[in-house]
Amino acid sequence: MTTPTDRESGGSTKIGVVLPIAEDEQLGRPPSFSTIRDLALQAEGSGFDSVWVFDHLLFRSPEGQTAGIYEAWTILSALAVATSRVELGTLVMCTPFRNPALLAKMASTVEEVSNGRLILGLGAGWHQPEFDAFGFPFDHKVDRFEEALQIIGPLLREGQVDFQGKYYSAPNCELRPRGPRPAGPPLLIGAFKPRMLQLTARHADSWNTCWLGHAEALAEPRAKMEAACAAEGRDPATLDVTVGVTLQYPAAVEADAPPPNREKVITGTPDEVAAAFQEYAQLGVAQLICALHPCHGESLAWLAQALSLYRSQQSSAA
Repeated sequence: MTTPTDRESGGSTKIGVVLPIAEDEQLGRPPSFSTIRDLALQAEGSGFDSVWVFDHLLFRSPEGQTAGIYEAWTILSALAVATSRVELGTLVMCTPFRNPALLAKMASTVEEVSNGRLILGLGAGWHQPEFDAFGFPFDHKVDRFEEALQIIGPLLREGQVDFQGKYYSAPNCELRPRGPRPAGPPLLIGAFKPRMLQLTARHADSWNTCWLGHAEALAEPRAKMEAACAAEGRDPATLDVTVGVTLQYPAAVEADAPPPNREKVITGTPDEVAAAFQEYAQLGVAQLICALHPCHGESLAWLAQALSLYRSQQSSAA
């Protein structure tokens, strides 16, 4: 596996933003691709380090109401052409939706199209209605995920694998051509529960926890991740920590609405948001992934002001 860049306390933390590819309540549909592309270009031009997409097939409430979403790989592939600098991340790619060897092939191709800008976030999935609706098995999710990792990791890092499991097989499989990075894209795993944390410690380059607000919320999940690393004999310093944070654009809060939960949501002036970014930087977090509500041109400009202030503070401290 690749080795993350060591990050001392107070070092620079990358800042990324999640793009809206799911159905919007007001629109009654997802934003158009041209809108998504424009937001990605705005994020790139504003200095954000990365843009991210969720990987779902649909959302269905217990009452049976359905909301839609675009297919993540297709959107990401188009953004790989539209952008030139930002990293492109999946938060997270649901491995049961695609054969793992084919997923590695797709990832390597996006690596080529983007000239090595992919962050391959992986997870086991959780929303059973989309599994049922599209005919994917929902049983033994972590067992299936563990086998998928034993195919995806070697293919991307070494170019070949010979694997026969209970759920997946990749006999004498080769990944040709390879992408531009010899070890492939970094593997990120989103994990919360003990066995998923164990697999993260064993296989991943970076770990994601979400959705948090201010930095004090990181302590408990991070302690669990570090315990998993200890059990696997891995130095936690070799595993990048990434955090999904929820941000509320203050201008979108209705006057009569209750104030956001400050423990779970970051909001306020750009200075206040920059200070929240700095809190995470002091903890050595590699990347913050911002889920901005709502996400449109105006709110992204507000977040970009906070990013600029944060970067100025980092430069002054250097």
